[in-house]
Amino acid sequence: MKHITIETANAKRIMLVVIADALRPPPAVNYVDWAVDNITFQDNESDVPGPYNRRAFRYFDEVLRALSPEDPCRIVTLAKSAQLGGTVIAVIFTLGTMDMDPCYFFYVHPTESNAKKWSRMKLVPLLKTTPDLRSAFPLTNRDGSDSVLYKERRDGRGAIQISGANSPSNLSQVTMKRQVQDDLSKWEMNNAGDPETQADSRSRGKEFAKILKISTPLVMPGCRITRNFEEGSQEFPFVPCPHCGHMQVLEWENMLAGLDEDHPEDAHFTCIECGSIIEEHHRAEMVDKVEWRAKNPAAKRYHRSFYLWSAYSILQSWERIAREWLAAKGDPERERVFLNDTVGRAFVTNGEAPPWEGLRDRAAQSPRSRGRIPAGYFVVAIGVDCQKDRVEWQAVAFGRDYRRAPVDYGVIPGHISERDCQDRLDALLKETWLNSAGNRIGLDKLAIDGNAWTEDVWEWARRHSAQRVVMVRGLNTDVAPLTARVKKERNAKTGKLLRYSSRFYNVNVSVLKMALYRNLAKTDPLQRGFVDFPAGFEDEYFRQLTSERRIKVKTRSGAEKYEWVPDQTIRNEMLDTMNQAEAAAILWGVRSLPEAIWDRLEAERETPLPEAQLDLEDGLFGRHSSAKAAPKQPEPKVNRWRNRK
Repeated sequence: MKHITIETANAKRIMLVVIADALRPPPAVNYVDWAVDNITFQDNESDVPGPYNRRAFRYFDEVLRALSPEDPCRIVTLAKSAQLGGTVIAVIFTLGTMDMDPCYFFYVHPTESNAKKWSRMKLVPLLKTTPDLRSAFPLTNRDGSDSVLYKERRDGRGAIQISGANSPSNLSQVTMKRQVQDDLSKWEMNNAGDPETQADSRSRGKEFAKILKISTPLVMPGCRITRNFEEGSQEFPFVPCPHCGHMQVLEWENMLAGLDEDHPEDAHFTCIECGSIIEEHHRAEMVDKVEWRAKNPAAKRYHRSFYLWSAYSILQSWERIAREWLAAKGDPERERVFLNDTVGRAFVTNGEAPPWEGLRDRAAQSPRSRGRIPAGYFVVAIGVDCQKDRVEWQAVAFGRDYRRAPVDYGVIPGHISERDCQDRLDALLKETWLNSAGNRIGLDKLAIDGNAWTEDVWEWARRHSAQRVVMVRGLNTDVAPLTARVKKERNAKTGKLLRYSSRFYNVNVSVLKMALYRNLAKTDPLQRGFVDFPAGFEDEYFRQLTSERRIKVKTRSGAEKYEWVPDQTIRNEMLDTMNQAEAAAILWGVRSLPEAIWDRLEAERETPLPEAQLDLEDGLFGRHSSAKAAPKQPEPKVNRWRNRK
């Protein structure tokens, strides 16, 4: 008789296996190994396409280790140059967490539009190409578990919430175990106060939370990422000299000290120990042995902060760094961008103008009189500021290397809506000024403040060519471009598109003021950005030009931020019209004008006309090379600085 054996499950054994599995500690969260095994960049996503190249980003190893739960720190800060691969760190931290240690993850950008762009262009493509995550995230919105700003795992073990720092409602929802604060320096106050404090509070309820703060610095004082770096461990990347092995940081000042301006291709560092030349071909070998050393090691347990700049990265050559500096040297705005984007440092400003008395005394010694244009200044721009009972203007001439020369200023009585005031502005457009060659130079572009009485300003501006007259409004921020066309605006009541949108520009007056105040301190007429004052300007002009300073102020919510604040006892129209004139010149193109165009302008406007071609009036006063002189309009005899409340 044949026996049949039936095997039954060992219930006790199964129970023990399940218990053992439940009690088994999770595998270590190793972001470095995970990146090597899982991250692959497409050609359009990275300058280093293909699988994650650990050697190319060796300096990121320690940052990723700090983000691991094995490291006790709660906050990790990375202050860095632009386009250094910082997004790679944030992506690895985000996706690696959702794979190895799923939880509710918060990813915050400066604005919601930035957040949506990152989600579509960075996050979704990597979710699709990472095998372990492709099956974990549905990437369909049938049940609300997937949208542009919210990605939930199929098994419900976690989700990625994406937000903009400008949306306080999104910064006040569920508790988050992990989060990234991206482009932190660009975060601005929202309606509820300080967005960084709001985001930090989302992780307050998690004892072992991790917060990654990452950004390129901007302006100090007030730069968020710089403040966080200084509060943390302040870790710098030390690399060995290829000649003597001495460990050192590759400092920008070291490269600058040995820079040959005629041969930027020879940019190099000099070993601080043996004095040998360190060339770019040594970089890969040195960076492969990088060591992070803390200047403030006591902070490592709670807050690890790292600094990294372009010299360490294969994404930028040392020659290009040198050429960027040579192009920026002497222009405060371009120097700011260079320090931020290339060196990874904040641009430090004291927020104070030089003493106005010194500027007045310097102007008094000028051989040039008020109303004249000095040699070397070929483009004339005018800034116009509108007040309730007057319109103030300033004419400024611009030349090569960002140099400028204030020419004249004045006050037109009346409101911008009044016919007489508009007629006088029309005459100003036809005004000309005598230059060093005896030619009369007219206006190239005028920018008028359209922030107040916008419709009245538009009614005057629209009668003139957009090539010569634009409307502007100032933005008191550190993060906006110098000039940017106002987005299409609509009437709040009718919804109709406002007509002036096509020739209305936002101007970053905060950055313009920083650059102006640095330039005002320059005394060498050949320096980039030098401001050449004429004799004959009144004291009140210089007081107004230097009437503001950048200080810390408190918002209604109690948060602190830095703003330009005027002296309450001094008007600031000359500072405003100076910024408006510079905005007009920028829109005309002076900051990007090719040398050949400067040469042409010099030939056209500073070549004296033959005497035979001049009539009596031309011989006495000169003439604009491309336009007839216009008769100067009579101006009422009024005190320029009286009745200005």
